[in-house]
Amino acid sequence: MIFVSPWRLKSARRSPRGDEMPPPKAKRLIVTADDFGRSLPVNEAVESAHREGILSAASLMVGAPAAGDAVARMRKLPALGVGLHLTLLEGRPLLPPEKVPGLVGPDGRFSNDAVRFGMALYFLPELRRQARAEIAAQFERFAGTGLVMDHVNGHRHFHLHPVVVQAIADLAPRFGRPPVRVPLEPPKASYAASGDRFVGRMTSWLFYLAQVQRLRRALLSAGIKSNDHVFGLYDSGAMVEDRLLKLIPQLPSGLSEIYCHPATRRWVGADSLPSSYRCEEEFRALISPAVKEKLQDSGLRPMSFRAAIES
Repeated sequence: MIFVSPWRLKSARRSPRGDEMPPPKAKRLIVTADDFGRSLPVNEAVESAHREGILSAASLMVGAPAAGDAVARMRKLPALGVGLHLTLLEGRPLLPPEKVPGLVGPDGRFSNDAVRFGMALYFLPELRRQARAEIAAQFERFAGTGLVMDHVNGHRHFHLHPVVVQAIADLAPRFGRPPVRVPLEPPKASYAASGDRFVGRMTSWLFYLAQVQRLRRALLSAGIKSNDHVFGLYDSGAMVEDRLLKLIPQLPSGLSEIYCHPATRRWVGADSLPSSYRCEEEFRALISPAVKEKLQDSGLRPMSFRAAIES
């Protein structure tokens, strides 16, 4: 007689063909602040949200105005996973403008037009050369801090561009193969948490799907790991307390990243956040006792990218 465990009978999942499927992945979570170094209000929010709240990672813009202050704070926050926020849109390059003239306008700043710049970058070899040089400089600047690169992503998700994807795949092995953000948000879980814009969320998911598949193939070939899901893509600048409280119970199996753009206050200038972003509310959400309690009730402890990948 062959004894079959009742637990096994209950827990086994099968495919449509009847094959036994592996059990679902455990839920793991990263909570990230983008644009670290963009301004002092952003840096203050990152430090406070990590010390007092649920923030577990931050993405550093190494060429931003307050990057030096951000690096100084990084050294006091050893548990915060700080990665590279590659920037080729908005902001200023690390390299002198005369070395990357195709990347900047007369004001010495990157373009704000992702579509036009993306098309030019795809078709113009000299522009590709300049972009690769700037990307390499940003990797080197981060490495110069002496700190471990926790992850890599791109400002406005421009790391999905095939030229940037290839540059990351080529450079990352020299910098410890940091994990890379894959920006694909499950529309079902996203809609269940928000209850709005179902068609828009589905359309956006379809738009990103092909780009993400290319990114995943390149990362796999280079031996670089990534997250399974991301949240904040459809609600950029609006990851406020109510949204987080509704999202946490909907998080799917596997490694999810919630990203946001917190700041302790608004500021003016060329590097200010979009006026539609609710950055102060996002900061309050990250230090909210209700959000922390919801995470505890769900058995989730936010981690850095590297800690989550290695766990």
